[in-house]
Amino acid sequence: MPVPSDELRWATLEALQRSEKGRLRYRPDWADRAEVRHRAGRRGLVDEPVVSPVSSPASPPAISLLSPRATRMAGCICMREEQHQAQAKTELRLRQEQQEQLVALVASRESEQLKRFEEFMELKQRQEYQSVRDMMDRETKESMGRQEKLKEEHRHRMKILNLRLREAEQQRLREAELERQRQAEGRERLRNLNTIQEEILQLNQLLEPSGQTKTGPAGPELSSYSTRGNQLCSQVSEVVRTTAEGEFPSVDDMTVAERALHEMRALIRLMQEETAKAQEKKKKEQEEEEERRKQAALQAQQEEQKKAAQTAKEKRLPSSGLQTSAEDSTLKWLKQLQDMSAQCSQSFEDLNAARDVQTKKLKMELQKAATIPVSQISTISGSQLREVFDKIDRLLSGRAVVSGGKSICTSQHPKALDFVTFKLAEKFVRQGEEEVASHYEAAFPIAAVASGIWELHPKVGDLILAHLHKKCPYAVPHYPAMKNGMSVEEYQRVLGYRVDDSGVEGQDSFLKRMSGMIRLYAAITQQRWPYGSRQGPGPHGLNHGWRWLAQMLNMEPLADVTATLLFDFLEVCGHALVKQYQAQFWKLILLVKEEYLPRIEAVTSAGQMGSVTRLKQFLEASHSVSNQQIFGIFT
Repeated sequence: MPVPSDELRWATLEALQRSEKGRLRYRPDWADRAEVRHRAGRRGLVDEPVVSPVSSPASPPAISLLSPRATRMAGCICMREEQHQAQAKTELRLRQEQQEQLVALVASRESEQLKRFEEFMELKQRQEYQSVRDMMDRETKESMGRQEKLKEEHRHRMKILNLRLREAEQQRLREAELERQRQAEGRERLRNLNTIQEEILQLNQLLEPSGQTKTGPAGPELSSYSTRGNQLCSQVSEVVRTTAEGEFPSVDDMTVAERALHEMRALIRLMQEETAKAQEKKKKEQEEEEERRKQAALQAQQEEQKKAAQTAKEKRLPSSGLQTSAEDSTLKWLKQLQDMSAQCSQSFEDLNAARDVQTKKLKMELQKAATIPVSQISTISGSQLREVFDKIDRLLSGRAVVSGGKSICTSQHPKALDFVTFKLAEKFVRQGEEEVASHYEAAFPIAAVASGIWELHPKVGDLILAHLHKKCPYAVPHYPAMKNGMSVEEYQRVLGYRVDDSGVEGQDSFLKRMSGMIRLYAAITQQRWPYGSRQGPGPHGLNHGWRWLAQMLNMEPLADVTATLLFDFLEVCGHALVKQYQAQFWKLILLVKEEYLPRIEAVTSAGQMGSVTRLKQFLEASHSVSNQQIFGIFT
């Protein structure tokens, strides 16, 4: 039969113990004594009392004399007890073996369960390890994803930062260009201011009492003119004083200075009118006096003698070849240049007449891109001069240039190239009449750039000549005649004078501008771009300078103008001409000294002899110095 489990076995024993039979006390000799009592009672053979089994459970049974049958019974009982004990021992051994088997089985089962538990724990560990691995992989992937996201954000921020840096750099470049432009405009205003101050101081000297003749205005009138002139000089000096600390004059300052100059010119005209009236009045008074009549007669006699001497002198001078106007071929060339300039100006009329804001803005940017680099040419040289040249060349070649912080190109408008070419040539000539007129040394760097641009872009050179001839006809040379119906103001403009609401500019200012343009023209004829690759003479070489000089000497001289321009031209270009033409040039100089200079003196009044004196001194020095040293002194 199957062995019951431990729990069932112990539960059975506990139930038996709690039962009625389980509470009975067991005596090992209880059966024998009970049998003896039973038999004795039945036979009446009880010899001694029965000892209660409870009274002494440990004492041996009492010895009694029983019958043989009882003895056998007792022996059987003893044998039965021994069998029972043996059987109990056997059963106990079997139970012990079963118990050991049960314990071994339980131990085996426990061992198997322990192995299963260990396997289960290992499985749990592996699962937990795998879970940790999976979690770490997920976290790694998430971390890598976050890193990629951070990298992408970093790249995006770097892109934004680089964009901002580029924008900041572009803004810096724009500000730098604006600053350069402001500096250039400021320097130009400063030069104009210096020119205005120089002219107004010269005009103010005419208002001083020491500068007036005895036939000038009366004392009180002259004093009022002089007082107002000093006030105007003080106004201009106050404006100049603001620039002494390195600041440039503002537009308002220039307005004040120009207004003062216009008022000074008006004072001079009023004073000259008063002087003329006073002279006329005094002349009438002198005519009434006998002594003055005699002096006038004597003066007239002297004048007659002077004229006679001059006439005799002119008879000894060769008069053939002298003209009052340019030759027909020269006039034809002049007309062709002017027609070409007019056609170029007409070609971009649409750009000038544009009303939309965008086109107007483009026009201003193109004009700044063409004129500002030319304004920056002064006495600079080297890399700065090349930078200016390259910027102008790129603009005329249709490539983009940066001007005022913006990219400008002539391809932005169909007529932009004609407009830029026209304005560029005009600016070169204006630099001659303004910059070179004030600073003679600026003629050579300006001429070098103009010659280089002329060589690469011939149309610019033709327009330079056209603008130069229009502003200074003596650069042809040509002395325009007054046409029928032409007003005095119009004729003065044709002669090169500036005429505005305040009147005609002074002779000194006029001669100064003409000198600047002639000096620039003389420098162009001998200059060429030093960094070019072409060989040979420049685009408008010394042969044109020789032609100008020869034609100038073939024309009747003009008072003040001829002497001034000859001196300026020879001072700039004489050294190059003597190297090129040598003996022929010396013959020409000798002709000027001996034959042409007397003609200049003949048409020059006593108040205009300054330019004649300078030319005469120059020619005398040239005559006395060897041909290796002549013009090196003056250039």
